[in-house]
Amino acid sequence: MFTIGVLASGKGSNLQAIINQIESGFLKVKIGVVLSDNPQSYALEIARSHGISAIFIEPGKYKTFLQPEQEVKYVKCLEEHNVELVCLAGFMRVIKKNFFNSYSGRIINIHPSLLPSFRGLEAWKQALQYGVKFTGCTVHFVDEGIDTGPIILQAVVPVLDNDTPETLHQRIQEKEHIIYPIAIKLIAEGKVKIEGRRVIIDED
Repeated sequence: MFTIGVLASGKGSNLQAIINQIESGFLKVKIGVVLSDNPQSYALEIARSHGISAIFIEPGKYKTFLQPEQEVKYVKCLEEHNVELVCLAGFMRVIKKNFFNSYSGRIINIHPSLLPSFRGLEAWKQALQYGVKFTGCTVHFVDEGIDTGPIILQAVVPVLDNDTPETLHQRIQEKEHIIYPIAIKLIAEGKVKIEGRRVIIDED
């Protein structure tokens, strides 16, 4: 069975959404391992409660990316669990070359904006402050930039006049939980290919 690995730093809501779709039978993949840079991440608890291998690996001394020798440990762990696709789900560190050496074209991320708008942290706050009428979320392949990889799927969320950062973020996450499992399903079924910056989805 097609095996994914999930990297998460926080509460694990996208991990839970993926697990829900696996257990419903919609998503025919196996989660080989869940890795976190945060020993307190609730994602690890979610994984363990579903019988999934859940491992904290020390990130090293840097705040925004993994120390290179620690990144090697992440990659080695993913390979040991036969992971074919790496899914970032609220993983708060930038992926560097050790990942791309082993998983180039096989790392995806979910981002809470309609990329290329509002890259980086707290994108829902950026959208609200800018005054856009629509924002949303994006599943994209990960490249060596920050939220710059080819786009797989997007979902649109209207920005309401009375929105707060919290209410907007909640509605964006509801869409994330729908489109991320769909993107994983399409990739697992071999229906996704990259042509330059464009992602082509085989609908047959």
